[in-house]
Amino acid sequence: MKNLYIFDLDGTLYEGTDHFDYYAELLMQDVPEENREAFWNDYEKMKAGEHPVAIGKAYDVENDLAVTVDPLTLKAVEAHKWNGEKVDAPERIYGEEQLVFDFKKLVAIGDGWWLPFASAKHYGVKDCYPRYLQTKEYMVSEEFTLEAISGLREFLLELRERHDIALMTNSDREDVLRLLGELELTGVFDHVITSAQKPARTKAFFEELQSIYKIPFGQMVSVGDNFINEIAPALLLGMKAVYISEHPHPTEHKDLYQVNKINDWTSSLRKSWQTS
Repeated sequence: MKNLYIFDLDGTLYEGTDHFDYYAELLMQDVPEENREAFWNDYEKMKAGEHPVAIGKAYDVENDLAVTVDPLTLKAVEAHKWNGEKVDAPERIYGEEQLVFDFKKLVAIGDGWWLPFASAKHYGVKDCYPRYLQTKEYMVSEEFTLEAISGLREFLLELRERHDIALMTNSDREDVLRLLGELELTGVFDHVITSAQKPARTKAFFEELQSIYKIPFGQMVSVGDNFINEIAPALLLGMKAVYISEHPHPTEHKDLYQVNKINDWTSSLRKSWQTS
């Protein structure tokens, strides 16, 4: 049975977090000087899981709230102020409907990019995007070294002999081509979707790929490090999902496989090939 594996790029096909700290350092320059120490301290607390804003939640920019989201309904279940104080009746703010995430007012904090963003917004930075672009430029410069994952290219080529593989990322086409070149993954994927605007358009792209490859959702597998962007939408459609994160998600689901590192999953899959 042939499956379609859909991979994220950033945080999934290469490792390392130095670029997140670089982004935070750039943003700190835009924070009022009297708040820079507090900005950095909060960012460090976020990384350590000691702050209301954390990976796996959402950040409401307008209301300055950390929002806990039910990953399988995408509804708000709790909200906390910056100081940790719990907000009573979050449904008064967010209603009973599925949350609609964007990149400005309500952001899904699925990976390390959004932690410095949230801290910067809290401390009054109006526009974070120019610093994001600067960080992307840094990532393709000689100053930055991507932490390539040992054996990943060989695994993907083996996987491609058995199944179809696609790439779907929020990065723009120019960045993706550069990153794939540095990772020696150029030409490896059957299908590449850039500027995907996940999570807003994740479901639509999954449905588009299902139509192109003409296979049931049950034979599609989403592989990524961002639960709200790549994992929850897949599970809601009846797909399988591989969540790669050192921050285990509390969700349990028959179609969900969680690992700390992508090589934990690739090793498991290779073993299944040997016994099949």
